Amino acid sequence: MTNILQSKAWADFQTELGHTVVKDQGPGYSWQATVEGGATGRYLYAPYGPIADSPQAFDAALESLKQAAKAHGCWFVRVEPAFAQIQDGLETAEAALRRRGLQWAPRQVQPGHTQIIDLTRDQDALLKDMKSTNRNLHRNIHKKGVTFTATTDPDAVSILLKFLDQTAERKNFNRQQDDYLRTAAQVLMPQGAAVLYVARLDGEPIGASLVYDSEDTRTYAHAAMDREHRKLSAGSPLVVRMILDAKEKGQKHFDLFGTAPEGAGPEHEWYGFTKFKKDLGGEPVEFPGTWDLPVSTAKYAAYTGVRMAREGLGTAKSKAPGLLATVKDTARKVSGRSGTDQA
Repeated sequence: MTNILQSKAWADFQTELGHTVVKDQGPGYSWQATVEGGATGRYLYAPYGPIADSPQAFDAALESLKQAAKAHGCWFVRVEPAFAQIQDGLETAEAALRRRGLQWAPRQVQPGHTQIIDLTRDQDALLKDMKSTNRNLHRNIHKKGVTFTATTDPDAVSILLKFLDQTAERKNFNRQQDDYLRTAAQVLMPQGAAVLYVARLDGEPIGASLVYDSEDTRTYAHAAMDREHRKLSAGSPLVVRMILDAKEKGQKHFDLFGTAPEGAGPEHEWYGFTKFKKDLGGEPVEFPGTWDLPVSTAKYAAYTGVRMAREGLGTAKSKAPGLLATVKDTARKVSGRSGTDQA
C-alpha cells in the first residue's frame, strides 16, 4: 500500500508551498520529509514515513533521517511509520519505537486510526459491505435530480472552497486555507494525483470533495456539502461514486482517512465522522502514530518544555503577556534562531 504523502507528486506540492523537501532511499527503505518549525524547534517531518520492509531497513531509515536532520540544522526527526516493518518478535509497536529512542510526539499530526476499503473485490461485494441506506442512496439518488461529476480542472476547486467556508462558519472549525488547496489542485491534478468530485442538484453544485491518488490508494481528504440540501443525503453516494471510480481506475485501496479509535467518545476530534465512514464499509486500521527522534537531547527537551508552556498559557496570554515573551526568548537563546513556531 502506497500513500500520497510519500509520493513525488506530494514533494512537488510541498516545494511549491515553499518547503524544503529532503528525501533518501536505500536497501528496503525510502522516505521523504520537509524541514519544519521555527524558534521553538526546527525539525524534519516525514508524514506517514519512513517506508521500510524490515526492522533492519527501518533502523537504516532512521539513521538516514538523523543525518539529514543534522545537515539541515534540525533538533529532531518527526516520523509516522504507518508503512514500515518496525517490530522484532512479539514486541508491541510502541515498545519497538521506544527501544530505538523515539518519544511520543507532543501532538499527533496524521490520523492514527482509519478505515480502509479493499478495492480488489468486485463491485457487488463492495456495495454489500456498506450499510443498506448507502446502497439505496447510491442506486436511487439520481431520481432526486442529483448527479456527480469528476474533474481535474484546478480552477474547479473554488466550488469546494465555497462549501468549506460555509461549513467552517457553521461548525466553528479551522480548515485548510484557500491558498493551500488551490496549490494542491494546481500541482496535483495535472499529475493525476488529485480529483475533485462535485455533487449537483439539477445542474447546480450542492457539495464537493477532493481526493488524493497515489499509485494504488485513493485518499478521501476534503469534503463539504450545502446544508440547505442536507435532506438529500448526497454526501454518502458521492463517496460511493469516488470508491467505485477508484476501483475502475485500478487502485487497490480506498482510505477514508481518519476515524476515532474503538471506544472513543464525543471528545475525540474524529468522533463525528466515524460512523459515517464506517457505514461505507472497509476494515479499521491502526497506525503507530506520530513519534519524535531527538537529534539533540537538550534542544528537544527545550522544545517540548516550551511547547507545553505555550499550550498551558494559551488561555492566559492576555493576563500574562510578559511570561509568554519570556518563554519565547528562552527558545531563541537555545536555538540561536528567531522566528515563529510553526510546529
